Amino acid sequence: MNLNLTLIAQGIAFAIFILISVKFVWPMFSRKIEERQKTIADGLAAGEQGRRDLEAAGKRAHEELARARERVGEIIGSAEKRDAQMLEEAKAAARAEAERILAAAKADIDQQIAHAKETLREQVASLAVSGAEKILRREVNPETHAELLGRLKREI
Repeated sequence: MNLNLTLIAQGIAFAIFILISVKFVWPMFSRKIEERQKTIADGLAAGEQGRRDLEAAGKRAHEELARARERVGEIIGSAEKRDAQMLEEAKAAARAEAERILAAAKADIDQQIAHAKETLREQVASLAVSGAEKILRREVNPETHAELLGRLKREI
């Protein structure tokens, strides 16, 4: 066997193998590699987009939380104002009721005073008439008259 012929045959076989590989096998591997690179690039882009979306969602959540806290503050402030307003209304109603009760009590007291005065007048008039009656029944004597007036003073 000729070594040169074997080397040449092996060289030709190797060249055919390389040509077939470059023509058929290499494009298939290149497509698979490109597809894999595209899949990896898409995955990285999706990961980056997800990170940006997560950051944006975090910002929105913080903004919503800040708005909610602000709204809670407004609601609490409104409730406190309403509470103070209701307290003032209750105080005003209580003052008005107290004034009404006081006015009714004063009117009742005035009425009782007027009734007591009227009763006292009637009693004084009755005593005066009784004293005058007693004086007129007895003889008109200054000593007796003074004595009767003294008793009358004590009764009054």
